[in-house]
Amino acid sequence: MPDPIPILHLNHVGRTTKNLDASRKFYIDVLGCKEISRPAFSFNGSWLYLAGMQFHLIEDLTTPDAPAGVNPRENHVAFAVDDVDAMEMRLREFGIVYKRNLIPDRQIHQLFFRDPDGWLIEIGKYGVLDR
Repeated sequence: MPDPIPILHLNHVGRTTKNLDASRKFYIDVLGCKEISRPAFSFNGSWLYLAGMQFHLIEDLTTPDAPAGVNPRENHVAFAVDDVDAMEMRLREFGIVYKRNLIPDRQIHQLFFRDPDGWLIEIGKYGVLDR
């Protein structure tokens, strides 16, 4: 079995919310998060930054093209890697169902998949970030 792909660091935590405005205000006003720019997704959300990490609020939970229950808009934790293609090969080796996504204007390459308990994980190479 090949060696695991090195994880560089925790990139962000994504959290769904039923009230984006109230959640955004809470995290900015109470915890001191800074709002950062977010790609022009087709769903509402807010990207925040605090303590060296991004925190993504996600309002819309519907994803019509999610394969086998892999919905990138639900609660998840995201780790950064240098080589997304190598990580994708590793997921294939283990027979793990995943969704690959590209955010072209930021050069963000993402892989979404579930652990054995069903928790969503994102592994990505994060190009242009705004902090």
